[in-house]
Amino acid sequence: MSITTWLRIIDLFAAVCFILALKGLSNPKTARAGNLVGAFGMLVAIGLNFATPGMHRFALIAIAIVIGTAIGVPVARYVKMTAVPQMVACFNGVGGGAAALVAMSDFLQSRPRELAIYQIVEVVFGIVVGAVSFSGSIIAFAKLQELMTGRPVTYPGQKLVNGLIFAAMLAFGLLLCVDPTWQTALVVAILALIFGAAFVLPIGGADVPVLISLLNSFTGLAVAASGFVLHSVLLVIAGTLVGASGTLLTRMMSKAMGRSLANILFSAFGSVITASEDTTLEGRSVKSASVDDVAILLAYSRRVAIVPGYGLAVAQAQHVVRELADLLESRGVEVFYAIHPVAGRMPGHMNVLLAEANVPYAQLHEMEQANSEFSTTDVALVIGANDVVNPAAKTSPGSPIYGMPILNVGEATNVIFMKRSMRPGFAGIDNDLMYQPGTTMLFGDAKDSLTELVAAVKRS
Repeated sequence: MSITTWLRIIDLFAAVCFILALKGLSNPKTARAGNLVGAFGMLVAIGLNFATPGMHRFALIAIAIVIGTAIGVPVARYVKMTAVPQMVACFNGVGGGAAALVAMSDFLQSRPRELAIYQIVEVVFGIVVGAVSFSGSIIAFAKLQELMTGRPVTYPGQKLVNGLIFAAMLAFGLLLCVDPTWQTALVVAILALIFGAAFVLPIGGADVPVLISLLNSFTGLAVAASGFVLHSVLLVIAGTLVGASGTLLTRMMSKAMGRSLANILFSAFGSVITASEDTTLEGRSVKSASVDDVAILLAYSRRVAIVPGYGLAVAQAQHVVRELADLLESRGVEVFYAIHPVAGRMPGHMNVLLAEANVPYAQLHEMEQANSEFSTTDVALVIGANDVVNPAAKTSPGSPIYGMPILNVGEATNVIFMKRSMRPGFAGIDNDLMYQPGTTMLFGDAKDSLTELVAAVKRS
């Protein structure tokens, strides 16, 4: 067989690795193996480029690989679990930016006026989607990293401004197809960058995880477009896999929040979110308890539900909560974890966090299963969660989370809220559940409070 045939076979092998990796990542039990298979497939794909006929400037490629490895490995190894969403947003933005640069570079190195119309369309698509993903991901990163407010950023006439930017981007894209010049391509790229940032600014609060998933699908589509530009079947397959899986995940998250994607992306325009940081709401006060009181309640319960939230991740308390669960089980208490699909700041955040502490997968109950069990649960221990248990999602039509399915922890006989303070959750709204008669607050850092609970349960 010719070298070209062998290269196509290796291409196919790498693509199969990507597909198997995606399959493996769909289940926590096979996620590690799936990740390794995907990494091996990528290693094969990179090596394939060096064997491609006509490839040159190997030194520059090697330097780029060394720089990327020097940045990527330490970041991936040492990033905290709480910062994984920011890392995903950042890496996603880099992928989108790279796809846009590839499309722009190929356009500049070719003879634009000799390109077929479909080739120019591929370039325009790659530049626009890649640039939107890049600038949008950077804004999402800034929101998650709290470099700027995580709430929607709005101003009068925002819809009109965004519409005009989009129209201008579309107009110059069409002009590029008719009159392909580098100046027009540059204008399209700049308008796409501006539109990406303007598109993301009014999205905030609990909608940011959905936004990251959507931007991830954008990056995949941009990579697929780059594959068409470079005549790379492997890039087309890899980009399509990312784009399709990101789109499906976005739809699943939208469904989990009980809202349409359009509502999530555009409902924040012009909204104003207010929240109370006091310990009272409408003249009511909360009930708090000591660690010893909560420990006695937990130790003599029959069934306890642990509801983890972002506060658990911030405190890095997953190992201590596992210790508490093991201690309760040794006393005959049935323990399960109630997992909301969008708990934390990205899909699967809580599952990965608890898997790191070797929590048995059988104890992780998804929302539908958990909601059917709260009515027979003695204590629901809410650790750093807020929006995913907030009854405003069912009772307050004006709330930014209205319509989002929640964990019905209020159906448990007792609810223990572990929080640092009465500050609202990521969506920026108060939680009426904290003021209910069956709810008790345990204030303090999640890890410290859980450590004290473990000691108190041992004494009880």
